[in-house]
Amino acid sequence: MKNSPPRSLITRLGVPPTLAWGYLGLLLFMIGDGVESGYLSPYLIDQDISESRVALLFTVYGIAAGIAAWLSGVLSDLWGPRRVMWAGLGIWGVFQLLFLTAAIPLSSYPLMMLSYGLRGLGYPLFAYGFLVWIAGVAPRARLGTAMGWFWFAFTGGLPTLGSLVASGLIPQIGAYATLWAALVLVAAGGLIALLLVRDDRGGKRPRGAGEGAAATLAGSVTVLWRNPRVGVGSVVRVINTASQFGFFVIMPIHFTRTVGFSLTEWLHLLSAMFATNIFANLLFGVVGDRFGWRRTIAWFGGAGCTLSTLLLFYVPDAAGANFPLALLVAAFYGATLAGYVPLSALVPTLEPKHQGQALAALNLGAGASTFVGPAVVAAFVGPLGVEGIVWIFAGMYAVSCVLAHFLKLPDESGTAGAAAESAPGAAGTAPSAASAPA
Repeated sequence: MKNSPPRSLITRLGVPPTLAWGYLGLLLFMIGDGVESGYLSPYLIDQDISESRVALLFTVYGIAAGIAAWLSGVLSDLWGPRRVMWAGLGIWGVFQLLFLTAAIPLSSYPLMMLSYGLRGLGYPLFAYGFLVWIAGVAPRARLGTAMGWFWFAFTGGLPTLGSLVASGLIPQIGAYATLWAALVLVAAGGLIALLLVRDDRGGKRPRGAGEGAAATLAGSVTVLWRNPRVGVGSVVRVINTASQFGFFVIMPIHFTRTVGFSLTEWLHLLSAMFATNIFANLLFGVVGDRFGWRRTIAWFGGAGCTLSTLLLFYVPDAAGANFPLALLVAAFYGATLAGYVPLSALVPTLEPKHQGQALAALNLGAGASTFVGPAVVAAFVGPLGVEGIVWIFAGMYAVSCVLAHFLKLPDESGTAGAAAESAPGAAGTAPSAASAPA
């Protein structure tokens, strides 16, 4: 018997070799996209933009990102993932240039709304377009690992390494110039991915009967009421990261102006928060397989985030600028956010005949969270303050704990649900909607 040739290190790690440059490009792109996440809101407030207007600006950005996240799969079917990624890179670059050369220098809020809001279309098209590409290239047996590396690069850049880059650059070149550095990183990452990846499966893909763009687009919405459990899963996904995007608006201001941390310290806290989240994503994938997907979502995600959200506010509020203590509660919050990881395995199992549509609906929930969080801040920060906002998010997490118990798997053969609940490796894959063919 002939020995098979040794596999490369990249293949053994589960990265499709033809897409390896794409993962590096994605990491750089998301680092650039995440540079602003920890300091843009206080920077704009220093430019005499009110808190409520900044929150509204972030809300519009989130709406655009949500729409793009939802559409990325359909557009990848129409154009191919490579062209969708080019569109995302172009949109990000053009509107960032408008934001930096006109909106900020002129202190024009309408221009900020136009440029920054529409820039929100960019990163989901680029990132989720690449996710579709991975789904078409990675062998089925290693698809979960390939997707895991995608999420590692995605969350490693936004906001983890992005915040670290900002904390290093702002003291050296200033906040405004750091936004230009973000553009350089995004351009470099986008060009690396799009010019160095030679895999020809990034082109337009053939579709079968009944799988046109209109049918896919409509099905990703109608599944929310055709299968109410998928709708519940999407609501839980909205709640999952709503506080994260809301906290991007108010927590930099609260931690630096009320608690007393420097901006650099806050950025370090943010980096630690999401560095913990990266590794917790892997941990809760394993926990979900052993403990059960629904129970992991309900208790580690819902109940865990209810507690960690309150601690993130009350511990620094009581202890002041105590960095080690704040670091602990920030890491705990980042870890509990990962308790929702099994949703990406559970929700498509709820609709086994239309898994692509179920994942698209889940991605719609993920996109919606990017504007629901800032919208909560914009609506309630005036009358309730930061403390009231924190209690709203904690209440949402408590509701998600209850909702998760309704996400029962279909039991077509008497044991199918139990088998799916404990399927090895399923919970750790965490694919986006765009990752599955409709």
